[in-house]
Amino acid sequence: MLKKILAISGHSGLFRLIAEPKNNIIVESLDTNKRIAVNSASKISLLDDIVIYTKTGETPLKEILKAIFDKENGGASIDPKLPEGKLKEYFESVLPDYDKDRVYTSDIKKMLLWYNILQEKNMLDFTEENSEENQSEKESE
Repeated sequence: MLKKILAISGHSGLFRLIAEPKNNIIVESLDTNKRIAVNSASKISLLDDIVIYTKTGETPLKEILKAIFDKENGGASIDPKLPEGKLKEYFESVLPDYDKDRVYTSDIKKMLLWYNILQEKNMLDFTEENSEENQSEKESE
């Protein structure tokens, strides 16, 4: 689900990885569907690699997106532009043990924004991860 979805520093929104020619990458905006070349030296984050700090370790972003998806029954999350207190309260209901000292309001806003973008584009399909987990369980039996 998140394997080819990127966040790029200096660019708003999310992008889908299209190609990786020498010295740059070609991405497509999920908002505008426009393709752009981005220098590979830019700060690029693959959503699949992002983790959130908790009191006991780290939680992958995809697990948080799944928790929001479950909480909202597949619908949109709250508005990321709500006041800080409401955002933290909401996020705590999704991930109760998140590390309040290391996860900033700006991080919560980004996650909610990303969730809403992916939800709007019908890109939140958790069935493939469930089938991968089931396959791993069957192989270990």
